[in-house]
Amino acid sequence: MITKFIKRILRRDPMVKHTQANNTGAPKRIPKKAHRIDPHLLSKNAVKVTHTLQQAGFEAFIVGGAVRDLALGISPKDFDVATNATPDQVQRLFRKARLIGRRFQIVHVTFFGKGHPEIIEVSTFRALLDNAGDHVAESGRILRDNVWGSQGEDAARRDFTINAMYYDPSSETVLDYHGGMADMQKKTLRMIGDPAKRYREDPVRMLRAVRFAAKTGFELDGATRAPIAKLGKLLNDVPSARLFDEILKLLMSGYSWAAIQGLKAAGLHHGLLPLLDHILDTGADSKEANDFVKLALANTDDRIQSGKSVSAGFLFATLLWPDLLKNWKANSAKGMANIPALHDAMDDTIATQSSGMTIQRRFESDMREIWSMQPRFERRVGRYPYRLIESPRFRAGYDFMLLRCATGELNPAIGQWWTDFIATDVTGQDELMASVKNESGNSPSPAKRRRRRKPKAAVPPESAAS
Repeated sequence: MITKFIKRILRRDPMVKHTQANNTGAPKRIPKKAHRIDPHLLSKNAVKVTHTLQQAGFEAFIVGGAVRDLALGISPKDFDVATNATPDQVQRLFRKARLIGRRFQIVHVTFFGKGHPEIIEVSTFRALLDNAGDHVAESGRILRDNVWGSQGEDAARRDFTINAMYYDPSSETVLDYHGGMADMQKKTLRMIGDPAKRYREDPVRMLRAVRFAAKTGFELDGATRAPIAKLGKLLNDVPSARLFDEILKLLMSGYSWAAIQGLKAAGLHHGLLPLLDHILDTGADSKEANDFVKLALANTDDRIQSGKSVSAGFLFATLLWPDLLKNWKANSAKGMANIPALHDAMDDTIATQSSGMTIQRRFESDMREIWSMQPRFERRVGRYPYRLIESPRFRAGYDFMLLRCATGELNPAIGQWWTDFIATDVTGQDELMASVKNESGNSPSPAKRRRRRKPKAAVPPESAAS
């Protein structure tokens, strides 16, 4: 009775465009014994979304990267659901659901429980847009994408074969329209359809190709790789915010160094992050920059693969540091005082970066604070150390300073001094302060005695980017 009522309430909206044309045919049905997906790796909330939609009379499947990861035996970080229900119909079925986006409208269904909330992203099957008129720009880039279609069309619209599989938790069956499972077995990343046309539809797919190849260790199919170098300039037309999000996903994939090498191999590194032009240079002058960034990215990859948090502000501060350091030294050589030279270098570095991919302001603020701390770590006299450890961003600045020590840019003894300083009690701190010589070679004048708070606990080096 209730199910019939829901079906009647959620009948197809006559104001929404639907099309059943260009159905790409029946998919290959892969049973559990062949795909071997472990149900224990599934999100209970994602299963709940598919079940609720199916109970209301709609088709619903877990789709995309989650199915790929499940088939590889990896626990997915995010779960997407695809359905023939329209966004409005989906929203009416769930209490905590909201519509997202204009160009590509989807629904975020939020579940609250222990730990962080989980968001299940629900999208409606999209139609092919070969004859969509004003939905596609002259360049081929899709402008508006809210024309609904069949599951077969939706599969044809997806980028890579390994991301175009649909999993039904109720029957434990995978629907495979484009040979994605076979490509996974061959460790091949292959674009669905004509790669050049697909890249023109959405240039970000070129970055996704590099990211997926780095994450999975798969090889790009020859036809999939071939157009990238020629079409890379299309990324200039991608909105800055979307480009930033995609680069951030690449850097936080857990395989960032491999992904950056992939960008170079594909000819996509120029103009995205100016720093990449330097760190991917094999010349001797770039060795220090290369070592610093490679170590920072290795630490980031280790944290992500261990399930730990990562700060985007810290990550971009490390990526742009070699450029900033070069500008800082150049300003000092012109006779500028140390701190004004640093702040002027920050402005120049960020301005140069903005000519490519603009970093969001909230991360820019973190970057500036981390950079501003660096000269203060060398001032271990008077009250400076006590004031510095009370800074809200001290931990990030400290971790950044340790990276500089690890690559030889800064004397490792300074890093060890600070590690000891934050780990000891007040008496130990006084002894460490007394051991520091000022520039004239004499012991620094003792700071005026004041009541100090209990020292912070030791900060382990692995906390970088947390």
